[in-house]
Amino acid sequence: MKQQNIGFIGGGNMAWSLISGLLADGYEPAHIAVADVDAARLELLKSRLGVTVAHDNVNVVAESEIVVLAVKPQVMRPVATGIAAAVHDRQPLIVSIAAGVRVTDLATWLGGDAAIVRCMPNTPAQVRSGATALYANERASREQRNTAERILRSVGLTVWVEEERLLDAVTALSGSGPAYFFLFMEAMERAAASCGLDAHVARLLTQQTALGAAKIAMESAESPEELRRRVTSPGGTTEQAIRVFEEGRFADLVLEAIRAAERRSRELSEQFGGG
Repeated sequence: MKQQNIGFIGGGNMAWSLISGLLADGYEPAHIAVADVDAARLELLKSRLGVTVAHDNVNVVAESEIVVLAVKPQVMRPVATGIAAAVHDRQPLIVSIAAGVRVTDLATWLGGDAAIVRCMPNTPAQVRSGATALYANERASREQRNTAERILRSVGLTVWVEEERLLDAVTALSGSGPAYFFLFMEAMERAAASCGLDAHVARLLTQQTALGAAKIAMESAESPEELRRRVTSPGGTTEQAIRVFEEGRFADLVLEAIRAAERRSRELSEQFGGG
């Protein structure tokens, strides 16, 4: 990846993950700068990752070809308006990883002429196993799209969506999705413990089973439905468990949950947006 200067506005967990991924891919820390209001966080970023740190967002933007906006959605508007003049002068690629902040609103706050790629990463990016969907506005060139994709690919899988509204579905699926799996793992652990297994053993077996199932699904050309059928022997233990899930409307509950998350994502976009 070409060693352009990348400036991060916000030094939280996702910024840390992206920076760590870039460094692991061979990016030079001298080309990465971070601005944050938390002095202790900046000191940690500097000492652990070797990047340049600053308290002034405008100075970071002025020195960067790529600006990653990694602040909370609630503060995106004042942050964006505060750097708008510098963005207009520098014309960097803007990469936003703030959930719920629409490109149209962000473009308005930045002055209307910015090349923007909006991304929806998820928390497994912290272990370089993330899933990120990206959407670009018309001002982002193919080269800039590729650059944004390379940044997010440093922490996992990337996909593009052609309509920004689909990011609400992405948020409901992969953005919130890790919590769904944690919930299911939590329930499996409790159930195993109720059958007499030691809590530590139940946790280890649950974690490894989840990892193994995901690995099979990733490496197989078969659908999850077919993979499930292959491990469900007629009259066996798995069939009995699946029957209970189906009688409890498991698939319907998943549908309702994801649609509820999608609706909430749209609501938050309205809440955080506005001219």
